Amino acid sequence: MLKKLASDALGLSDIGKIIGPEDYDKTDADDYIRHEDEEKIYFLIKTKADEYCFTNLAVIHVDGDKAVSSKRVLKRYSYSKYQITNVFLETAGKIDLDVEIKFTLGDQSYSIDVDKKQLAQLNDLYKALVYISEKAHENNILFEMATQSLDKAAKVLENSRPSDIQMADQYKQLTEFGFSWLTSARDKYHVKDFGDVFEKYINN
Repeated sequence: MLKKLASDALGLSDIGKIIGPEDYDKTDADDYIRHEDEEKIYFLIKTKADEYCFTNLAVIHVDGDKAVSSKRVLKRYSYSKYQITNVFLETAGKIDLDVEIKFTLGDQSYSIDVDKKQLAQLNDLYKALVYISEKAHENNILFEMATQSLDKAAKVLENSRPSDIQMADQYKQLTEFGFSWLTSARDKYHVKDFGDVFEKYINN
């Protein structure tokens, strides 16, 4: 009992372990994977209270109130809705027992302690999250540039002096083209599935 209290006081009881693919089916997070949408787990960290599951479509956090409680809150952050930013990896000092990965999902910040013996595996997750963060940022810029270009084309048309009939016809064509083009651009720059990134960096 005293050992457990000391461990809790030092924060040692909440050091996470990276779970291998062979044990994914023994975790709570596995129950919430959308297999119907070809969702797949690529990385999973489990502490006494929480699970942090990284799939090709989202980050799933099985949030436990306390290690001694069976109550869980499921939080799902899809990459298409919540951008990953501020990714950091903090390695261990000589007396530290853990390493730490930090990142932000939308406006929610996470800091996860992991056994320092598993640093090599955590490095893989770090590289994948950094790449996803950079790619999402770049795609946001490209999509914004694309929409600005379309807006400029519309303004040029508005300032021209063709006949009313020509104007209406050209505006209709531009509108139809713009809708089709923006839909295509959104599909291209608004990535929902990062399975290829995890396949590249995660070496389970």
